[in-house]
Amino acid sequence: MVLQQLAAQSLAPTACTTIEEVGSTGVGALTITFLILAVSTIIFITRVGPATSQKVYYYCNVFICGLATMSYFAMLSGQGWTAVAGCRQFFYARYVDWTITTALIILELGLIAGAEPALIGGVMGADVIMIVGGYLGTVSIVTTVKWFWFVISMALFVVVLYALAVNFRDSALQKGNDRADVYGRLAWLTIVSWIFYPVVWLFSDGFASFSVSFEVCAYSILDIASKAIFGFMVMSAHGILETGTTMNQEYV
Repeated sequence: MVLQQLAAQSLAPTACTTIEEVGSTGVGALTITFLILAVSTIIFITRVGPATSQKVYYYCNVFICGLATMSYFAMLSGQGWTAVAGCRQFFYARYVDWTITTALIILELGLIAGAEPALIGGVMGADVIMIVGGYLGTVSIVTTVKWFWFVISMALFVVVLYALAVNFRDSALQKGNDRADVYGRLAWLTIVSWIFYPVVWLFSDGFASFSVSFEVCAYSILDIASKAIFGFMVMSAHGILETGTTMNQEYV
């Protein structure tokens, strides 16, 4: 009976005559973010060669910012989007980006913390399912199904945040106070910025309260913080990541 009701609700909606698309402000945000991520990628690439034990972190940063750059280029080029229920423009390209880059961020944090490979893999898996749940919630036509996917995604989000704040932190403490301090700064930047992603989702893809341009601007700021700034913080901590000694450099 329930399945029949859902099937009835999921009949194709009336075709959109107009679609709410990103405006000039949103396009400007996409352009600025693309440039910041592209320049960051180039800088990280130049640091891979001379790096020693930090090379793995720089590779992670290259792929994180590089994939995000490709995502923003696709959105700027008019690719990677479709119309969803409510005749709203939805950039699915960013979900392709997030599925890979957020897992890489977790991998990098796990490596910095010295966490067990099994734990890192488990958290990465939960993160991927979390992103997929958010995507399925956005493209769902039935309201009940949309919020079902959102709840699943948020349940896994709590698991990911707990692992970053507690499990990985415990591993970092075993590597010494200096390594733990570096991890703590990176982890809290990640946690705080990531908390705002579902908030933006709620008022854009969820309730459709935010305009598409405002949504794009908000995600752009969060992507810059969680990817580019994150990468430069890792790069500025190369002294501790290489030798475990006290870091003398200031954060970029």
